[in-house]
Amino acid sequence: MVQAGKLGDARAANRVLVLSTVGFTLFFAVWVMFAVVGVALRKDLGLSDGAFAFLVAIPILTGSVLRVPVGILTDKLGGRIVFTALLLLTAIPTYMISRADSYTQLVVLAFFMGLAGVSFAVGIAWVSAWYPRERQGFALGTFGAGNVGASVTKLLAPTLVTLLAAGGVAGGAIPGGWRFVPFLYAIALVVMAVCVWFLAPAPDHRPGVGRGTRELLTPLKVVRVWRFGLYYIVVFGAYVALSLWLPKYYVDVYGYELRTAGFLTALFIFPASLLRPFGGWLSDRLGARLVTYASLGVMIFALAGLTFSLGVVPFTVLIVLVGVTMGLGKASVYKYIPEYFPRDVGAVGGLVGAVGGLGGFFLPLLFAWAQDLSGRPQSTFVVLLIVSVLSLLWLHAVVIQLRRGERGGADARPAGEVTR
Repeated sequence: MVQAGKLGDARAANRVLVLSTVGFTLFFAVWVMFAVVGVALRKDLGLSDGAFAFLVAIPILTGSVLRVPVGILTDKLGGRIVFTALLLLTAIPTYMISRADSYTQLVVLAFFMGLAGVSFAVGIAWVSAWYPRERQGFALGTFGAGNVGASVTKLLAPTLVTLLAAGGVAGGAIPGGWRFVPFLYAIALVVMAVCVWFLAPAPDHRPGVGRGTRELLTPLKVVRVWRFGLYYIVVFGAYVALSLWLPKYYVDVYGYELRTAGFLTALFIFPASLLRPFGGWLSDRLGARLVTYASLGVMIFALAGLTFSLGVVPFTVLIVLVGVTMGLGKASVYKYIPEYFPRDVGAVGGLVGAVGGLGGFFLPLLFAWAQDLSGRPQSTFVVLLIVSVLSLLWLHAVVIQLRRGERGGADARPAGEVTR
């Protein structure tokens, strides 16, 4: 009976992992949708680089600031309920975007469409609640591979844009051109909500039941949590920012068509997403600190090369290398969280994700500002290089403290005691 129970729990956990990963892939495709359809909008509406950067960054802002409260809500109510509700709520503004006819409307709807980004905090809390500590690195890495949804948009959206004429079909009931993309995604979100509700295991695991909100928020006072957030700006916020910015970069700097620019961007996105399970597996075996250390070091090397004017081949090679390090680093940073805060993954994971997501919001704006100031598109990578170096220096300072046997601010050992 014990073995059967364990087997049943394992199967239920695997169902949670599959459903959350597929759902997160869809959510992420929606979250970065403006990165591709926004290029067409920029031409149609005559938007400046700053206005375009603001439009694509707005969903990132919403999807970041709400991660902490929604992560806590997931710990209290369970992932099945919250994930399903989020799918349905996100479908509404996504559909309405297909009917918008002004920049102002798009900005407002983009704000609400940013709910798609909140799915990360929900999935992290949901998956970690179902997996034992020794398998959480791999499980969370597998879930996080849903970042590949950005590639779905980069590869699929340009084809969808041209699939139907701009006027659409069925008397406009099915919109055409770029509007077909949010229309199709809205339908997919509703279908996914039905799948999650009927296929996810019930009753759910709810580690936050019986605990007050103040208790659940206590870990957010720990400096270590904010340091993890800085790491996550580098490995995730910068990933989001580049996913949004690279199509434009390839178009403006190398003169490629949007479809080719989307394909080349996907070369960066695939390793940054699909290597996340491998990064989790490595973190389970080698430790999160070592994998994070190596990822940041190699990333700095690649970013330093990208600050120079390069041909498209060496540029793409270095961008892919950055993607590889981000894929490993995203998994290693989140491996830290259930080790140090096993009962507060929703709150801590939400905050770390929020800080990283805010990086994805502010970095495109910094890219536009740096480019306007310097006149060099390569200034994008100067910005990323500075943030990456700061993160590595802080991590290295922690390692030095460990070697000296000091505890203050150091990752001395995983513990449920959040005050350490």
